[in-house]
Amino acid sequence: MVKTFPMRLFLFAFLGWTFDFYDLVLFGFIKDHVSHDLGLSHATESWLLGVALSSSGIGGIVSGLLADRFGKRTLLALTVLIYSIGSAVCGLAPNLWVFLLGRALVGLGVGGEWAIGHGMVAEAVESKYRGRAAALLQAGEPVGVALAAVAGFLIVPVVGWRAVLLGSSATAMLALFMRRSMALPNEKTRRPVNLLKVFQAGVGKKIFLAWILVVLKLGTYWTCYTWLPSFLLTDMGQGVGKSTRWVLTAQAGQFAGMLAFGNLADRYGRRPAYSLYSLVTAGALAALAFRWQWLSTRPELFWLTMLTLGLGSGCTAGFGALLAELFPLEVRGVAMGGTYNMARTSLLVAPAIVTMMKDTYGLAGGLAVPMVLALATASWVWVLPETRGIQLPRLFMSPRKGPGPKGRASSSGISSSALKPVITPPLGTPKLVMSTPADGSKGASASASGSGQVAAVRPAETPKLKS
Repeated sequence: MVKTFPMRLFLFAFLGWTFDFYDLVLFGFIKDHVSHDLGLSHATESWLLGVALSSSGIGGIVSGLLADRFGKRTLLALTVLIYSIGSAVCGLAPNLWVFLLGRALVGLGVGGEWAIGHGMVAEAVESKYRGRAAALLQAGEPVGVALAAVAGFLIVPVVGWRAVLLGSSATAMLALFMRRSMALPNEKTRRPVNLLKVFQAGVGKKIFLAWILVVLKLGTYWTCYTWLPSFLLTDMGQGVGKSTRWVLTAQAGQFAGMLAFGNLADRYGRRPAYSLYSLVTAGALAALAFRWQWLSTRPELFWLTMLTLGLGSGCTAGFGALLAELFPLEVRGVAMGGTYNMARTSLLVAPAIVTMMKDTYGLAGGLAVPMVLALATASWVWVLPETRGIQLPRLFMSPRKGPGPKGRASSSGISSSALKPVITPPLGTPKLVMSTPADGSKGASASASGSGQVAAVRPAETPKLKS
């Protein structure tokens, strides 16, 4: 039976993720105004930038665990509500500590929403379209950045940063609609999962391998795009106009790359798509690191390099489908959220590494950090299994022969709990056949009635072999 695309579910998840990323990056566009009014130092700004990333790791793990136990729709609405409240707290903050609390709440909500929303979409679409659906959902990321840029550059000078943050908290209305919508699934894990058995089944190893992949890829993204505006403006001397144009070009390229990544991943596989995109990213970064002066005299090639950099960055769109396919249903929420958000939390040291490399080796050294991480991503993804087109797995079951309706194996229609090993005797061994006593006593039906008695058996005649 062909599934229809879950449009309402997708729109809820897309809007949740878009405003999720908007709230996460908005502070980067308004931090100068906030610092001026609250008297913050540059060191304090870095802590406010980092606290949301750090708390997002906690939010991903806790929300994922609660979603598996209490239902995805309930927790998705709760995470949107939490980061909306966080924005309101920041907008009303009279001092640094209240603002810090608001940023922590934003991170908690952001971390939980990503895993739940992506997991629901992955479960609702057909396997052959899963990569494209995940990529389209992840494309809410550049949309959120664009909204944050408009709010920070155009609206804040008119109404102030507090009004913008309070307006951002209106996304709480989305949480209300999510909670009331029947388009969103709210199933719970029927039994608590024994985490020891989960790790014994190999899920722990997959979490570790996937975590490294996410660290490498997100490390590429954040070490590049966090520093790229200042590299363009200050070190490369591109000026405000050109720097703005180059950054917008990269964002447009990333949006297009995300949309294309889903088709490539669904057609050729997750691993080849990740490798190709990461190699494209590394090539663009190498051109900027070592040939930026030559590119500066050729604006059309500089534009093409920035577009290529954005296209390669689009492989972040594949995490939703890949992680959903790696982890079984019973722990999918907590595994996806924990893997993705703990990777994001671990990147707090990345800016310091870029600074150290730039101070030691110049601009080329600073851009070499994301370039090396991109090459590592292209290689490491092959450590993970290829998951294109598989049926989403459950614990202790083959991902390609997952459960069918009512606990039946999809390939045979027989209950998995009823499957018994079949032993074939050697040629010439007398057969054992079931024998029913003539009086039709209960012993003849013991095995059928579940009493545990063993029916009588008699040796069958051994057939004579013709010479």
